[in-house]
Amino acid sequence: MNTTENEIEKMLISESIDSGTLLKWSKLLEYDFFRIYSQHLILYSPPTSSGSDLIKKRTLKSHLPSFRKNIYTKEIIDFILEQINSGEYTKSEVIEKYGIPKTTLYKWFNKYENQKTKDGFSK
Repeated sequence: MNTTENEIEKMLISESIDSGTLLKWSKLLEYDFFRIYSQHLILYSPPTSSGSDLIKKRTLKSHLPSFRKNIYTKEIIDFILEQINSGEYTKSEVIEKYGIPKTTLYKWFNKYENQKTKDGFSK
């Protein structure tokens, strides 16, 4: 990376990092650090509007990218289920905080808890 040990220490303790430098670290360590940020965008995106507001938004064309809230990665699902299983949040708190539909959350519990028992893990 053509940097000194002191510069690397500064990078590790800094609050933010240049995207070019982050890309270099991702390649060097063979880990996609950008995934953390894209998952954060998905998880903390603002709630969608319903009714007439939604119809108005669909008719307005935008050149900006739009993020779909209903795309949840396995890592996000595991993170949310772990928060509930550890007692950090209740199901209703997770639904309110992250805007996840109640039916979606319960489907995750059924699907992933059943997979754990099939794979030999305890509930």
